[in-house]
Amino acid sequence: MEIGLDDRAEVAAPNASAMSEDRDWWRGCVLYQIYPRSFQDSNGDGIGDLAGITRRLAHVASLGVDAIWISPFMTSPMKDFGYDIANYRDVDPIFGTLDDFDALVAEAHRLGLKVIIDQVLSHTSNLHPWFVESRSSRDNDRADWYVWADPKPDGTPPNNWLSVFGGTSWEWDSRRRQYYLHNFLTSQPDLNFHNPSVRRALLDDVRFWLERGVDGFRLDTANFYFHDADLTDNPPLDPGLQSEVMASRNQPYNFQDHLHDKNRPEVLTFFAELRALLDEYGAMTVGEVGERIRGVELMAEYTTGPDRLQMCYAFDFLSGHMPEPQAIRAVVERFEAAGPQGWACWAFSNHDVERHATRWTAGGRDAERALRLAAGILLTLRGSVCLYQGEELGLTEADVAYEDLVDPYGINFWPEVKGRDGCRTPMAWEAGSAHAGFTAGRPWLPVPPEHAARAVDAMEADQGSLLHFYRGLIGFRRRHPVLATGAIRFLDAPAGILAFLRQGAGETLLCVFNLSEDAGVFPLPEGLDPHPLGDHGFSGRREGTLVHLDDHDGFIGAL
Repeated sequence: MEIGLDDRAEVAAPNASAMSEDRDWWRGCVLYQIYPRSFQDSNGDGIGDLAGITRRLAHVASLGVDAIWISPFMTSPMKDFGYDIANYRDVDPIFGTLDDFDALVAEAHRLGLKVIIDQVLSHTSNLHPWFVESRSSRDNDRADWYVWADPKPDGTPPNNWLSVFGGTSWEWDSRRRQYYLHNFLTSQPDLNFHNPSVRRALLDDVRFWLERGVDGFRLDTANFYFHDADLTDNPPLDPGLQSEVMASRNQPYNFQDHLHDKNRPEVLTFFAELRALLDEYGAMTVGEVGERIRGVELMAEYTTGPDRLQMCYAFDFLSGHMPEPQAIRAVVERFEAAGPQGWACWAFSNHDVERHATRWTAGGRDAERALRLAAGILLTLRGSVCLYQGEELGLTEADVAYEDLVDPYGINFWPEVKGRDGCRTPMAWEAGSAHAGFTAGRPWLPVPPEHAARAVDAMEADQGSLLHFYRGLIGFRRRHPVLATGAIRFLDAPAGILAFLRQGAGETLLCVFNLSEDAGVFPLPEGLDPHPLGDHGFSGRREGTLVHLDDHDGFIGAL
């Protein structure tokens, strides 16, 4: 049946029956990330907003996902596009009002979608009233709500810590005659989590949104919350590891081993406090672990136990070209070994990284086949899944001209690093409309012509499109709960082939994927007799004891 733009709400409505009191609904769920500036503009100012999200929720529900994650929409000067919050309890006017948010939540719940919102707790905007008071003197009520330190005798910063956005992570304040810590922009001062009053205030702000009906939170930079109270210098990163994290030699941040400015064990104290609050409401969290060297191990540590986060994601699959099968296996097995009772949330794209539709199709690969392969792997690994808006359309990384850049990170490191604007360009809805139907005005970032050609309405009209493939594959995952919650065991396979078993919920599935540009064969291990399942979209076939796979193809069979 062809699904029209106006019919999808009716198709998606049965998902509402899944809105139950099951507090483990997040385990194996599929999230859909919405970047609000770029999803849908409802008032013609060129910036997406909450009313626009509500208008397009039927499309999201039609995919069969379980929840939406909305990137920050709270009051902010927008120096970092909402990740610098000046008021945790209100909607920034460019996105709408609290009434708009309440309407969004109501419509999402009607469609069977949970609502996850971003909570940026590690830092605030320098315009937040807390910081305005904190910087006013050394003896006010919030004097130690942020991380302040005296200079060295020669006036230089207290230690060698560096900002992700370049340069020292310390900024001089002439009124207090002290430095304050900022891991990101100078306008994003870090809160002092060693102060219990700070943690209580943040939990009160979290409660505000729980009372408005949200179902959970994505925790920005969760491993940055605490710092070493003694302000110990970071050591240099082992030269053998630097190549793993250095996107460019012009980012000195990656020369350090960040033992003291993040990844601190004290963070587990706050996680326990947060989890106790969330459990009152049956809400969940997905924590961002901004760490490329120990990210998987931190994910496991942060999600193992009833007083920690429900799930986390790191950046192992969010950079680089299509990984080799052994690399995928190594990451997942590292997590399983470090935290067999923990829970991962896997993603290939988000608002901070180059879209995998560009990364995974480099070197002349067949883009459509590679993207279907990526979807198949992502939706069959053990763990939850996060899809980024436009991923279901195969949107590529936009090539944004320097004069159109707005991301401070990209502007600072251009041209070697082009920043995050290329993955944040507006969603494409209508192929024949101006700006692909995103806005009636001038969009805050340009809409590439190649994106308009892959708009939702064009994909809907083509039953063989990537959009329909995603919809079918997510439906397949829903029909086989083992893919959401079952155990995983990898199998040895020839070069270029990834193979694993998913076991649980009274079912065992064999999943085999060919990441090579050439056809491949997977010899079935002795004792495995899979019955091919044909409703997932892949065309791999079994002949006797061999599974034959075309390039970028897959095979899923039941045992």
